[in-house]
Amino acid sequence: MNGRTPIKTLLLFIFLVAHIKYVTANEPITLESENAKVALVTFLDEVSKKHTVYFTYNPDALSGSSLNPEEYNYNRLDKILNKLEEKTSFDFEYLGNKYYAVYGKKVRRSILEKVQVGTSKDIHTSLSFLEIQNSVSGKIIDQDGIPLAGANIVEKGTTNGTTTDFDGNYTLTVSDNATLVFSYIGYNTTEQQIAGRNTINVSLNEGEQLDEIIMVGNRSKPRTAIESAVPIDNIGVSELRSTGQPTVDKMLTYKVPSFNSTNQTVSDATAHFDPADLRGLGPSRTLVLVNGKRKNQSALVYINDTPGKGEVGVDLKSIPSAAIERVEVLRDGASAQYGSDAIAGIINMVLKKNVEYTTVNINTGITTEGDGFNIGADLNSSINLGDNGGYLNFTLGYYQQESTNRAGTPGEDSLFGVAANDPTWGDWLVENPDLGMTIGQPEMKNADVFFNAGVPFGNDTGEFYTFGGLTYRTGKSFALYRAPYWVGDPFNLLHDENEIYDGFQPSFETDIRDNNVTVGVKTKFLGFNVDLSGTYGRNAVDYTVSNSLNPALGANSPTSFDVGAYTFSNTLSNLDFSRGFGDLNMAFGAELRKERFTAKAGETASYISGGAQSFPGLQPSNAVIANRNNFGVYGDLEWDITEAFLIGGAIRFEDFSDFGSNSSWKVSSRYLFGDSKGAIRASYSTGFRAPSLHQIYLSNVQTLVSGNTISNQGTFNNVDPVIRDGLGVPQLTAETSKNISAGLTYKIASDFTVALDYYNVKMDDRVLFTGEIGFDGDNTSTNPVEQILIDNSITSLKFFVNAVNTTTNGVDLVASYKNISLGGGYLNTTLSANFNETKIDGEINTPTLLAQNNYDIFNRKEESRIISARPKSKVLLGLDYTIKELTVVFNNTYFGEVTWQHAIDIDKDQTFSGKIITDLILNYNLSSKISANIGVNNLLNVYPDEIITKGDVVTDLGGRFKYPWEVNQFGFNGTTIRAGLNFKF
Repeated sequence: MNGRTPIKTLLLFIFLVAHIKYVTANEPITLESENAKVALVTFLDEVSKKHTVYFTYNPDALSGSSLNPEEYNYNRLDKILNKLEEKTSFDFEYLGNKYYAVYGKKVRRSILEKVQVGTSKDIHTSLSFLEIQNSVSGKIIDQDGIPLAGANIVEKGTTNGTTTDFDGNYTLTVSDNATLVFSYIGYNTTEQQIAGRNTINVSLNEGEQLDEIIMVGNRSKPRTAIESAVPIDNIGVSELRSTGQPTVDKMLTYKVPSFNSTNQTVSDATAHFDPADLRGLGPSRTLVLVNGKRKNQSALVYINDTPGKGEVGVDLKSIPSAAIERVEVLRDGASAQYGSDAIAGIINMVLKKNVEYTTVNINTGITTEGDGFNIGADLNSSINLGDNGGYLNFTLGYYQQESTNRAGTPGEDSLFGVAANDPTWGDWLVENPDLGMTIGQPEMKNADVFFNAGVPFGNDTGEFYTFGGLTYRTGKSFALYRAPYWVGDPFNLLHDENEIYDGFQPSFETDIRDNNVTVGVKTKFLGFNVDLSGTYGRNAVDYTVSNSLNPALGANSPTSFDVGAYTFSNTLSNLDFSRGFGDLNMAFGAELRKERFTAKAGETASYISGGAQSFPGLQPSNAVIANRNNFGVYGDLEWDITEAFLIGGAIRFEDFSDFGSNSSWKVSSRYLFGDSKGAIRASYSTGFRAPSLHQIYLSNVQTLVSGNTISNQGTFNNVDPVIRDGLGVPQLTAETSKNISAGLTYKIASDFTVALDYYNVKMDDRVLFTGEIGFDGDNTSTNPVEQILIDNSITSLKFFVNAVNTTTNGVDLVASYKNISLGGGYLNTTLSANFNETKIDGEINTPTLLAQNNYDIFNRKEESRIISARPKSKVLLGLDYTIKELTVVFNNTYFGEVTWQHAIDIDKDQTFSGKIITDLILNYNLSSKISANIGVNNLLNVYPDEIITKGDVVTDLGGRFKYPWEVNQFGFNGTTIRAGLNFKF
């Protein structure tokens, strides 16, 4: 059967369901009643269901009000609301995000009867006007300093209140010793005692970390983060942008302690993706979702000497922050619910919907070294689709950056034995003390288009939805400089014949496309909530090596080479059911997934006879088209034994067409205490990660430093007879895990929360990308491994194999204290931290033939990428202070020490000490629609410790590298100064 047939069938089914639902959506509201009139609150409830909107009001104020629904028999929401304002004594004010406030006519109200849904139990109507004595005024803004129009201010324990005007200003007359409650849909609610003050300014924070409904963590009943049985971070886009970082992966690095991603350099395509991971468990073991749907992985395997080597991750640079409403980070194993890859946790990007304003952001920056200039702009807006709450949100973005250079300046080349006073090359070394190197962030240009749309069917029966995006990115990084004493240019291909030859630096250029789209229907069937969807995602990267040559081709060599390309795509069909049966909530569903990985050979000149300098192209023997299918089913059950005590469980079965099947399960529990202000939680789960198609089928030849020389190194795939039959390497199979987590969270006050969680992750059969396997140094004999090297004209080889077991222990801490009154303004503080340690259990599982010939397939240097390449501790202290129109953000991030291990000599190991990175950002509101910001990232110009070679010139490649790159904490760009403008329409 054609692989696209199931998807076409799915899309046709979705269309038919959507059509049927749309036809039935435009039915008028009908209410059965013995009398002609019905209660106003009953009518509003029906309007809410039909048009998927929400009304917030004081029930006491609406009690006794009734109407004849026949007079409001309109299909359009705006006509119904206009009629209500005309015929009743109430006004209906739109607050954004589908919420409307209902309150008495302005001409007759001296108090505003307006509160959020769910707080009516705290409202009393016994307000005496004789008690009102004080007038309080102020301004309400969000954490970016933008005024909040329509925010609620209510005197606690009364119905006395008001709302802010368009500029966020308010004035309210209250009683002595009153407490004011400030709230706004989608933001934290906070309380302030007036304590004799006449001016109270408040900042509300987007994305209520403990009280807002989150999407991940369970599939049955929506819960807040505090109600969840597992730890979840809920981070609004404003919090992400407050880091001052340009891309989502770097924003998360400076916001989530257990998340790490740093710029890579001189590492071919890896420099254009930057490996990212949770809990130091590698990029492959973090599942990334968009609106709860699986995001496709990138086409790249990180095979260079960087953190995450041998792993496959998601291209987080392909998701623009302007399109994101919030990011949910589930810090727990979740394979039993979401399938492969969710061992370390889940990152769910929730896209914006029907935003109230169009926003435009323009930002630029440059390092204090004068390089790395960057500029970016984005636009986000939405339009209404139909009259029932439909929406289309769209984002346009562009970002570009120039390269940076922090190369070492040894003034000699110990890697090639060229001394500073060399009679032939001494002058060249004086003119090029950095040996011609460019070591830093790559050049990059990035453009993206994203959308998110939904159209309700009406009568609360569901909606049609779709979302997705396209990102196009180009980049240029740099390889090792070919000094004139290393590679010559006898045919003047890269220099003029009348000029002195100075060598050349090849560039590695990428052309990256990442696109994904989801189409789905949410509806009800036999009392179940049903979500049927189809998703397609693809990532492609084309490689070009420029400013290089193939010496074997002489004068006929090109200077720019098409060296090949990779693509990865997945096509998914998901069907999910959920329903509540009183205190019992259940969910179940199925997923069909097809994955496709391709490798395309480069042009002949790029690989023939040794190939292009820096990166020999992919050969026809490396070209591949690989596919696999998998089918998964799951069940999820939660039981609220009491209002405080929850237990849950999940189980999932998956079958893969290439290596077999896996079953995973999970149990969890949570107990609320302190009037639901706190919770104790714990979970135990098993998990798995299927080996990626990339890891199974990737093969190539690279130019690397191997055996103390520059040489060609071959990567053989897992289906190659050379590996399977010649070396006895077994077929790749699934990694498995056992995950324990336990913790507590408590809301000490309305603005003060603390969470502490412990985790233990045991992994078996982790897939490794082996170290260099080369000649044994014995010239008197040739062992079977050496014969393979000779036959393939390479000096060393590598391959993927299930070979190591690890145990990771860690603790996560998050403490947040908001809205602290200070000096006429207010201060928000956040302290979060992660402490972790990963150890290798037992011995590396080396294939028999290699073990018999005394080969170490995973030496100490490779081990360090698993156990010490990421910080074992990371602490974030964030302070932001707002006074009038000015907001000051002061972030401090401590990156703990990392250790690089020498391949064979423990005395040459180096530990790079922990460092604190300080960021300062100032934001000023020029008006209610325009704000400006300036910021300094890495204010104190902190760099990692410099490399100490201890006599091994390969450690820093003969002085070319000044700072570590094989283990990495925070990069080495130094101080960056940024500025930006934000517009709101």
